Amino acid sequence: MPRQTICGIDLGSRSVKIALMERPKEEARLEILRLESLDTIRFYREYGRKHGDKLVVNFEALGLPVVDRLVSTGYGRNTLELAGGEAIPELKAHVLGAIYQTGLTDFTLIDLGGQDSKIIQVRKGKMIDFLTNDKCAASSGRYLENMASVLDVTLEELGQYTEDPVELNSTCAVFGESELIGKIVEGFPLAELGAGVNATIVKRILPLLRSFAGEVLVFTGGVAHNRAVAKLLEVGSGRRIVIPQEPQFNGAIGCCCV
Repeated sequence: MPRQTICGIDLGSRSVKIALMERPKEEARLEILRLESLDTIRFYREYGRKHGDKLVVNFEALGLPVVDRLVSTGYGRNTLELAGGEAIPELKAHVLGAIYQTGLTDFTLIDLGGQDSKIIQVRKGKMIDFLTNDKCAASSGRYLENMASVLDVTLEELGQYTEDPVELNSTCAVFGESELIGKIVEGFPLAELGAGVNATIVKRILPLLRSFAGEVLVFTGGVAHNRAVAKLLEVGSGRRIVIPQEPQFNGAIGCCCV
């Protein structure tokens, strides 16, 4: 079998992730050639055009070569199918990506993306149970972005705070901002406010994990870059946290592993 090049595209609500991977020879492990993330609106505006009921992507403008296979998944998968490619379910893509990146076959996957969250139970490399939430952004990357903006800090700085978290009780991302502003007015220090934001995300996730057994949690999605959330999740769950090298590209990588 000749060298095979595969492009996986995760059409996310906030960003489009692209993975270009190659299988050098038959039975060889796929190798990552390139990873790229683009703002979703920019991607559709500059590189995508709708023809009929399909989305035609200008790969040349993206600087991507002609590939042997094109596989897509994600938030946008249900609205537009990519021309010349195939679409796979989002949960399947994330499971395959996690297996590729970690080498594990028994784990619980927690994916916290831009606007949604997913928990998937994987046993012997197969999905046996799952829970998804795309109705509320309160445990998503968008929530962290909004709260970081209120605190006037970068996402990287926000991810440093874990100690003495301020109690934040609102379960809504919008009302959560008002509650945080109230805490600022009360005079709480930045470190405690930031820790409170991070702890709030974990507090929303932990109850959902009770029905998912296992010792290992694989943490993916953009929120996985927040080290404070990962640390608090590990302490709160009592389980080992594994963060793949490319948590935000997990779905796109999984598309290439079909």
